[in-house]
Amino acid sequence: MKRFALLVTLGLTPLAHAQMNMPGMNHGTTLNSGLETLKGRAFDRAFLSMMIVHHQGAVDMSKTVLNNVKDAQVKRWTADIIGVQQKEISEMNTWLKTLGGVDRSVQAGMNTEMKGMITALKASKDSDRGLVEGMLPHHASAIEMASLALQKSSDARVLGLARDIIRSQADEMYAYRQWLIKRGL
Repeated sequence: MKRFALLVTLGLTPLAHAQMNMPGMNHGTTLNSGLETLKGRAFDRAFLSMMIVHHQGAVDMSKTVLNNVKDAQVKRWTADIIGVQQKEISEMNTWLKTLGGVDRSVQAGMNTEMKGMITALKASKDSDRGLVEGMLPHHASAIEMASLALQKSSDARVLGLARDIIRSQADEMYAYRQWLIKRGL
């Protein structure tokens, strides 16, 4: 029920959520990786470790199309994604030093998901559309993870990051949908 409420809050229908799980965009394993069973420091360490890979996936997706996008707005989005998420990756790596370092065991599944999304993006014939459509499920997954962090984290830094991810990426998803609608896509 919580997942449905989150989807409705994000303006996603169950059909849209099903589309998030198409080949190369399977975020179904993100939370099923055991993250939801953790608490406290263990949760914070696992969440940050996974979110670093997730953010790096967005950076890699943006870099993949950076020289091919034509739309000025999409170019701004790619630059923003790269700048903001690289900054957050740096912050998360610093925080992880106080939590025992990166948890490589939780990163493997996320790495696979991110590689699948990049492969799907590379196969897109329209880089602008491919990035925008690819970032919708990507951001929805980050919001889902960040929502869990708001429930389980015991670290003020992680709570603030989670709140910021939810706010900024929900706003970006809204803008992406508006961009697609304006183009009849």
